Amino acid sequence: MKNNSKYPADIFVSLQDLLRMEHIASGFSFLAKKQKVRSILGGKHASKLRGRGLDFEEVRNYVAGDDIRNIDWKVTARTQKTHTKVFSEEKEKPALIVVDQSKSMFFGSQKKMKSVVAAELAALAAFRILKEGDRVGGVVFADDGIDIVFPKRDRKNIVRFLEKIVTRNRELATSIPLDFQASLKEVFAKIRNIVTHDFLVIIIGDFHRYSPEVVKSIIQISQHNDVILSKVYDLMERTIPSTSLIAGDGEKQLVIDGRNKQITANFEKGFDQDFAEFSAQMKKHRIPIILTDTVTNVEEQLKETLKGRKK
Repeated sequence: MKNNSKYPADIFVSLQDLLRMEHIASGFSFLAKKQKVRSILGGKHASKLRGRGLDFEEVRNYVAGDDIRNIDWKVTARTQKTHTKVFSEEKEKPALIVVDQSKSMFFGSQKKMKSVVAAELAALAAFRILKEGDRVGGVVFADDGIDIVFPKRDRKNIVRFLEKIVTRNRELATSIPLDFQASLKEVFAKIRNIVTHDFLVIIIGDFHRYSPEVVKSIIQISQHNDVILSKVYDLMERTIPSTSLIAGDGEKQLVIDGRNKQITANFEKGFDQDFAEFSAQMKKHRIPIILTDTVTNVEEQLKETLKGRKK
């Protein structure tokens, strides 16, 4: 697939664009043990992400040289013989990347559409997770359809996932919004069937039209899995330009005076308040949120956020 006049760059995404992300998918990690303290994924208070660790395997008789910190005191007391716990290294952490390519994502005021940024984030995450040796798959959803690529430890599997993203992305040019809420319910029902426990689930979207029921589903998934949300937003969704604007949805039009300081202040306050409330709700369940805009370089934003430098 090539960029052409029908699918201009930054408005739509191409497979070549996404494949280029493979070469820059480094310098960050979604594993908790590789995070710095200031990272939103680092520290037990910021996130419950388990990362790679040790899985309990069995209890056996203590042997000289065993770590005394692993002694199972309950079994020792019951049997009157010293027993120790044996652990094996966690082998993998399968990941599922969920990407929103619905109509509300088809917006951008300066550089890129939200749908393009979401696609780039998905590609970066997929290639990075594969490089760390884990299985990765994805779910792409639009207003009127869902595509599922089951997790595999295979680059070809990622390419199939990216092809699904590109197809849905280009359908945004002609698609008509249908019953988005019904589609979302189906999406999260399918996700719950795929992820069992100890999955890494990354959900990328703008979270504009996510009902309380969908938010509840996200929280339920986080009870047995690690969930990261990536909220993509356009700067105009927070800040109105200092000029007179006409906004429309195809049926109605609204004149907005961006020179009115009270209007612009209330607009920014509304965005910040909505995000603060959503963040607070997610924080209760230790679900971190990565905030990404449509203007700044995507990989730089991701790396700075995970390293704890982004304000």
